[in-house]
Amino acid sequence: MSALEFDFSEEFALKMDREDPLSTFRDRFHFPKVNGNPAIYFCGNSLGLQPKSVKSYLDRELKNWADLAVDGHFHGEDAWYHVRKKSKPALSEIFGAHEHELVAMNNLSVNLHLLMVSFYRPTPERYKIIIEKGAFPSDQYMLESQVKFHGLNPDDVIVELSPRTGEYTLRTEDILAEIRNQGDQLTLVNMAGLQYYTGQVFDMKAITAAAHEVGALAGFDLAHAAGNVPLYLHDWNVDFATWCSYKYLNSGPGNISGVYVHERFAERPDLPRFAGWWGHDEGQRFQMEKGFLPMYGADGWQLANSNVLALAAHQASLDIFQEAGIQNLRQKSEQLTGYLEFLIKKISGESGILEIITPENQSERGCQLSLLIHRGGKAVFDEWYQQGVLGDWRNPNVIRLAPTPLYNSFMDVFRFGKILEQSLKKFA
Repeated sequence: MSALEFDFSEEFALKMDREDPLSTFRDRFHFPKVNGNPAIYFCGNSLGLQPKSVKSYLDRELKNWADLAVDGHFHGEDAWYHVRKKSKPALSEIFGAHEHELVAMNNLSVNLHLLMVSFYRPTPERYKIIIEKGAFPSDQYMLESQVKFHGLNPDDVIVELSPRTGEYTLRTEDILAEIRNQGDQLTLVNMAGLQYYTGQVFDMKAITAAAHEVGALAGFDLAHAAGNVPLYLHDWNVDFATWCSYKYLNSGPGNISGVYVHERFAERPDLPRFAGWWGHDEGQRFQMEKGFLPMYGADGWQLANSNVLALAAHQASLDIFQEAGIQNLRQKSEQLTGYLEFLIKKISGESGILEIITPENQSERGCQLSLLIHRGGKAVFDEWYQQGVLGDWRNPNVIRLAPTPLYNSFMDVFRFGKILEQSLKKFA
């Protein structure tokens, strides 16, 4: 839908909601309240809302634990020994990968470190890593410590990509040019799939191809891309990736992460890794003998047995994703975020107070829009909060708003537009 077809009216928003085939999914989530009223929740980029079904999924596992205790590992519905497998079909659709290339486990930072053990193997000649400047701290701190672990200086190893002067986002051609410039010294490109601050989606297919051309690997932190934009990790030939499940995947605060490892590494017992019991060959696991033999695919990177309660909450959301369909969600997301963009530009006009720094091209963004606040600073954000808008403030002066297609409506966006209209009068 083009911006020209949008209209700043309640009638238009109601019409869009009536015609939205995904509108009923909104009723499957709990909404927080601000000042006693349901919030306009635009913060799925930080923490997704709780599906109402989570309680029943958790209660089922609690009952299994109560009724079966240790026998729950091998008996009853969804025996815990194989419980990780239940999430694979949905994850396969969301990430565009084979089921054996994915497994839900650990937390994001843990998985980043585990993957670096296998895929960051510096040599005196090839040791550099490319990352976007201003990456999320999870990535920055992980890379610094991994580089130091190898006895190297992060300043000599980590190449940070910055936008051109006067621009807020990276141009794909500049990313590819720097990959080629580093050439034989480059061993790894390790970027976000979607940049948390600007909301820019990187061209992961092109970046991966360029990395491979110079003999390097490509891995991505998909924390802000998972469940937000369609992904095709296998077809893009991405080497590895990880993500968290508590943002757009709505699985609960701090909940389980997951890893993707391309099937070219599926049978590589020689590949260095930090091994654990649950990554050992499933058929021999209870022989309890020395000699680690990794399972086929991503499962071979597991350490400990599955967190059953975490996976239950995760599954409640994944089942909703499978019912809604990632492509359907993407179509609505483009319309919903397009409507938000239209209203912000129409209402803020030439005021000079707000500037959208997220790319206008829909293929280069998800549902998040990042707004640079030129006047008013955090007071603008606080004003919106008092009016019931739950967004996300990022220092020094950016507000992130993420209308999420599973549970946000066009009326949410319209209501925000009315609040924006009133608040700008105070800061003009």
